[in-house]
Amino acid sequence: MKRRFSIWTVAAVMAVSVFAGMEIREVISGDTIYDQLNKFKDVLSFIDKFYLEEKQLSSLTESAIQGMLEDLDPHSVYIPPKAFERVAEEFKGKFEGIGISFRILNDTITVVETIGGGPSARLGLLANDRIIKINDTSSVGYKDTPNGLTKEDQVTTRLRGPKGTKVTVTVLRPGVEEPMEYDITRDEISLVSVVSSIMYNDDVGYIAVDKFNEQTNNEMIRALASLKEQGMKRLVLDLRGNPGGYLEQAFQMADLFLDGGSRENPKKIVYTKARRSEFEESYFAKTGDEYEKLPVIVLLNNASASASEIVAGAIQDWDRGLIVGETSFGKGLVQRQWRLSDGSALRLTIARYYTPSGRLIQRAYEGKERDEYTLEALQREEVEGDNLQHKSESDSARPIFKTNSGRMVYGGGGITPDYIVKWHELTPLTQNIWRRDLFFQFIKDYLDSQGQRVRSAHQDLSAFKKSFITTDEMMTNFKAFVTKREIKVDEKEFKQDTGFLKTRLKAEIARRIWNYDGYSAIMLDTDPQFVKAVSVFPEAEKFARLY
Repeated sequence: MKRRFSIWTVAAVMAVSVFAGMEIREVISGDTIYDQLNKFKDVLSFIDKFYLEEKQLSSLTESAIQGMLEDLDPHSVYIPPKAFERVAEEFKGKFEGIGISFRILNDTITVVETIGGGPSARLGLLANDRIIKINDTSSVGYKDTPNGLTKEDQVTTRLRGPKGTKVTVTVLRPGVEEPMEYDITRDEISLVSVVSSIMYNDDVGYIAVDKFNEQTNNEMIRALASLKEQGMKRLVLDLRGNPGGYLEQAFQMADLFLDGGSRENPKKIVYTKARRSEFEESYFAKTGDEYEKLPVIVLLNNASASASEIVAGAIQDWDRGLIVGETSFGKGLVQRQWRLSDGSALRLTIARYYTPSGRLIQRAYEGKERDEYTLEALQREEVEGDNLQHKSESDSARPIFKTNSGRMVYGGGGITPDYIVKWHELTPLTQNIWRRDLFFQFIKDYLDSQGQRVRSAHQDLSAFKKSFITTDEMMTNFKAFVTKREIKVDEKEFKQDTGFLKTRLKAEIARRIWNYDGYSAIMLDTDPQFVKAVSVFPEAEKFARLY
């Protein structure tokens, strides 16, 4: 009996255990990563074996990844291998090559600008030069290829290469009869994020930053030091159109202008909250930077996002300066990037970030298509005017916070400026000209015939700014140029925007000769957001108690 009982007992226990194990596995593993991977593997295998047409498994896998990410937030993205190389360069802030930016116009490589300090600039290549040969092969007539390589990709592949290697380019220069050959030794080229740094007048400095990469803070420190030597006593920091980048770089930029507070009340710049505690961090200012008393105004627009909003949020929350322009994009999510085995990458949202007052500036995205979410930020209808007390947001359901001086500010919808100023209200005609890139193309042709005369007549940017005039004859020629490109010129619209058109053409010439600093120097005088920023420095100094 004992033997029989023990056998049946053991059998029963085993049966119960197996059944329980199956049930527990269903409870625990029904939605585990392993079950889902097996499911995906089965589907991929069925498609590979039995589908009507042969499909690339890599393409199917990428589509599946994209589908997964569609179920997350709008800022979690998959980056294919080819695209990742460009993205990595942007964030590292450097690449190895000859140091030019270019455009392909009428099947010909046209140099837009040489990167300062790079090998092309040192050898004397100029904006508007045409590269007709790379080594011994013609570089005219590139076409996009079936494997997805664009014309620009093909040129980039041939011009870039390891530091120390050589490439020969043959150049046609307008006004010079014979082609010129340059033997260029490739070098490490910095992709600057501080795209412009100039003195606007005797005491106002202007710095434009278009991204936050690994070099941004170092570039910013150099730009500030240079402007200080030139007499800067006030700064306009332009973050318009800056989509963001590294959070640490944003924290460091904000820290340049903020003191550390006291031991009892240290000044927080930004902090993050996450599902996993290892992704939660707080960043505090430290005392000691020489720009902590420098009056500062920050320019924002609808395309200023992420790291730009961290800087602006810290400046605004501590009343350290004022914000002018349009409400920023509203991206308060932090991503971390993982490199995948095939050279692609996953950029995944891991945390939310908050400004010093506790504002989450992320806009609501649930239930919205990604295009809808983006357009919502870019098509805001805002009323211009003084918004120091932020009454423009007072009828919203957004949560309320307070700045250091007690002013109300709002979360959940980007950084709303203290002075709301729209950019130029341009006519449909001018917008169409801009979209078609006709400013660039017209000035390219203009400099073909007039470039040497313009350069010799204006030895520096200051002289050009004072004495060069966009003549009526030039405007007539521009109108004819636009008409030939099958754009119907509405005379009323052309007349309405004549002032802007003249300034923009002059700025394009300055850009070809003095790079982006030249463009900025010309455009700022007619930039309504910048002009407003300069006018409100007394108010900014009062709020920051800098007087």
